[in-house]
Amino acid sequence: GPSPIHRLTFAPFTTQGLTRKAYISSGKIAEEKAAQYVAKLGYEIIDTNWKTKWCEVDVIAKKDGVIHFIEVKYRANTQFGRGLEYVTAKKQAQMRFAARFWLQKNKFIGDGRLAAIALEGPVFVVTNWLPNIDAV
Repeated sequence: GPSPIHRLTFAPFTTQGLTRKAYISSGKIAEEKAAQYVAKLGYEIIDTNWKTKWCEVDVIAKKDGVIHFIEVKYRANTQFGRGLEYVTAKKQAQMRFAARFWLQKNKFIGDGRLAAIALEGPVFVVTNWLPNIDAV
């Protein structure tokens, strides 16, 4: 079975009774819940699950002329840590690359910010929202 260092999307591992398909579905649900949460805060959702062959962004939203590139972290439980603990310096570098790629591709002139949101539990409760990690 998986150890704490394996990603469930790497192979058909299961954890806590979740199949790989269910695991991916929970990530999709978390992204949808995160988008709903920030929309209620007055953000306009530009895109969700934006991907290229080089990078991805979970949620892209706009507020007050600033584009926010939001990383969504979901944990069914906190046995291996809380969601935002996984937004490391390396992850922020990946986020910055993806954000700059999106800004260039869309010829957006203006400010971009990195953001992160954490959700936990079976009902996907938002536990942390960091709207301003760093500039892109």
